[in-house]
Amino acid sequence: MTEKIVIALGGNALQSGKDEPTAEAQLQVVKNTSEKIAAICDKGYEIAVVHGNGPQVGRILLASETAKDVTPSMPFDVCGAMSQGYIGYHLQQCIRYALNSRNRNIPVVTVATQMIVEKNDPAFKNPTKPIGPFYSEKDAKELSKAKEYVMKEDSGRGWRRVVASPIPRRIVEISAIKRLWDSTVVISCGGGGIPVVENDDGSLQGVAAVIDKDFAAELLAEEVGADILLILTEVEKVAINFNKPDQQDVSSMNLKEAGEYCRQGQFAPGSMLPKVEAAMKFVRANPDKKAIITSLEKAEEALEGKTGTLFTFS
Repeated sequence: MTEKIVIALGGNALQSGKDEPTAEAQLQVVKNTSEKIAAICDKGYEIAVVHGNGPQVGRILLASETAKDVTPSMPFDVCGAMSQGYIGYHLQQCIRYALNSRNRNIPVVTVATQMIVEKNDPAFKNPTKPIGPFYSEKDAKELSKAKEYVMKEDSGRGWRRVVASPIPRRIVEISAIKRLWDSTVVISCGGGGIPVVENDDGSLQGVAAVIDKDFAAELLAEEVGADILLILTEVEKVAINFNKPDQQDVSSMNLKEAGEYCRQGQFAPGSMLPKVEAAMKFVRANPDKKAIITSLEKAEEALEGKTGTLFTFS
């Protein structure tokens, strides 16, 4: 029986921290990412792809606000939709080419995906999701004062703007995604999905937030009956005591162990914590299935059980 995998791509799978954050530079990184995805698909797995958009949506918003005297700035949810479009375009173009190069003529399509969140989600009162570029502490304080942004230090890498990150409750386009699954590689829930709330009359309304793509990928994995939730990030394995002299990589965690590490504060909010929580949520809901966190470069090996951090129910 063919195994289904939902792949969640971290920011390093879309852009290199060494190059200028241009569309051209992103395309080059995405070509390498797509080769890795195609290699997984070539092993017989059925896959779907979810990607983040933190840096991209931040830059789109910044460009829109900077040009507000020339053309009206776009609301945050529209900026999210724009990021879905151009990241999805790069991914579907490159994944299709990588598959065709392996004589796998599989259609690849991007679905502009809305994600329903709750109006009273407590996340709106406690923004945690980093977006946009990194700043020095001095520049971050100036931005906070000038634009009333909420700025927070991000895992020792610098300061970034943070926005609300509500929990995804329902994928609006899930029926279309399910219909496409058997014949198509679907890129969906980009950037965690465009966050919308449902009004009393059933209409949908966009809100200013960024849904964590790992929670979106977890929800998608549950909805499509995936066998594996594969979360790809910058590190080969999840570590405890990260960036400390006694850092320790962890090869596997059950729910009890992972929960204890979370209670100890081992994982940074807005960084590794949501990945671990998403992995826990998936195996909690699917005790006979598994979640894996690893790097893009080690994805194939992790699926073979050779590396990565494996999450199991017990």
